Amino acid sequence: MITNKGFSTGLYGYQCEYWKDGKDPSMEEIFRNCAEAGMNALELDPTPELAALAKQFGLAISGAYVGLQLHEPFETLNIEETVIPVAKRVVEAGGTDLVINADPKGGWDAPQAKTEEEFKQIGDNLSRIAAAVSGLGLKVSLHNHASDKHNAEGDLRAVIEYASQEVGLCVDTGWAHVAGLNPVEMIRTYSDRIYAFHFRNQNGRIYSEDLTVGDIDMKRVLQAVSDIDYKGWLTFELVHEEGTGAKSTLAEATAKSIAYLKSCIADIE
Repeated sequence: MITNKGFSTGLYGYQCEYWKDGKDPSMEEIFRNCAEAGMNALELDPTPELAALAKQFGLAISGAYVGLQLHEPFETLNIEETVIPVAKRVVEAGGTDLVINADPKGGWDAPQAKTEEEFKQIGDNLSRIAAAVSGLGLKVSLHNHASDKHNAEGDLRAVIEYASQEVGLCVDTGWAHVAGLNPVEMIRTYSDRIYAFHFRNQNGRIYSEDLTVGDIDMKRVLQAVSDIDYKGWLTFELVHEEGTGAKSTLAEATAKSIAYLKSCIADIE
């Protein structure tokens, strides 16, 4: 049985809609669209202004996402400025999740293969971050964002083999699929380390319009989620890129995806 906290969403896809038109994102409009689509929460850095705006639209804060060059020495991460303030704001806003991304070596445009020593460094850095925020009650997880199998498998080892038990996994279904990993197998194999999710479907390497279409069987994913007795947020990361060929707005795709997941959950139960 899936006894989750509800549906949350990251905001990158919504921000992209504005950037494509050369505009600055309107957080008020984005939050309104999310609320009207049926979202319960947002994943973001809840500055006082954004936390108040979310509350205005009846949206909770699920947690925050922080990207770091985790393969670099711990001292270079400067977590007293990059992580700790965000973590404290999440707690103040009632959130539970601190999702950390292992940003690519060499940058987003030309990612390079990380070495095994660098994967070990990622694990050590995650352990030290988890220890640094241990008094806040947050769940610290690594978000899989690598688009190739070498780095995706290495980032996975960074948690499972090289990090402390306090560090978990945020399974991004879309990026797992792109990298050649099976999100259902990840959930079942590492059930005790699954702390969070980012849900997106894919047509190959292209983002799907919504969760109902694509290569990933979302009902099988949710069955695995149910089988491991996951009780956290079900967080979306929908994005409409040029190749998606979206015929609906992102808000419409979000509403359709929520309705679909609800129907899948009802069928499972």
